[in-house]
Amino acid sequence: MSQAAARGREVRQRLLNAATELIPERGWTAVSTRTLAERAGVTPSVVHYHFPSLPELLNEAAVGAMRHLLAEAATALENADGPRNGIDAMLTSLGRFSGTDPTSLLATEAYLAASRDDRLREQIAGVVDEFLRRFGSWLGEHGVRAPHETAAVLTATLDGLLLHRGLGAGQDAGLLAGVLHRLVD
Repeated sequence: MSQAAARGREVRQRLLNAATELIPERGWTAVSTRTLAERAGVTPSVVHYHFPSLPELLNEAAVGAMRHLLAEAATALENADGPRNGIDAMLTSLGRFSGTDPTSLLATEAYLAASRDDRLREQIAGVVDEFLRRFGSWLGEHGVRAPHETAAVLTATLDGLLLHRGLGAGQDAGLLAGVLHRLVD
C-alpha cells in the first residue's frame, strides 16, 4: 500500500472515530461537518472527500461500532460453557454499560436515527440479524428448544435492560439471571 493510501485510510478512520465520540456527546442531529472535521483534525472538505455525505459517515461509524460490540458478545457466547453460562457472560458484559455511557448513547442515538433513515435501519437490522443467527445457532447446538426465537427474546431483553438503565429505571441485570436461565433450560 502506498504512503498516500495509508494516510487516506488513517484520516478516514480518524473521521469515523470522531463520529463515534461526537454522536453520544452531542446527539446525532447536532454533529456537523465542521465539528466532525475539527475533532478529527482535518478541514471540512476532507470529510466529503472520504464520504459522500455526513449521514453516510455517521451511519458507517455507528454501524461499525454496533458490529464490533455484537461481535464481542458473540465471542463471549462461543467461549461460554453452555446456555446458562452464556447468559451470565452476556449479563456480565452488560454490566460494563450504564445506559448513559458513550457506547450506550451511541446505540440509542443510532436506533433513533434509524427510525427516520431507511438505509441505516437496514444496516442495523443486518448487524442484529447476523448476531441473532449466530446466537440462535449456538443455542441450538446446546439443545435449547426454539433456539432462534429464544435468541431474539434474550437479545431484546438485554437491549431493553440497557435502555432502562439509561433512564435510571429497571432492575439490576444480575438479579434477573434466574428468569433468563429459565428461558434456556
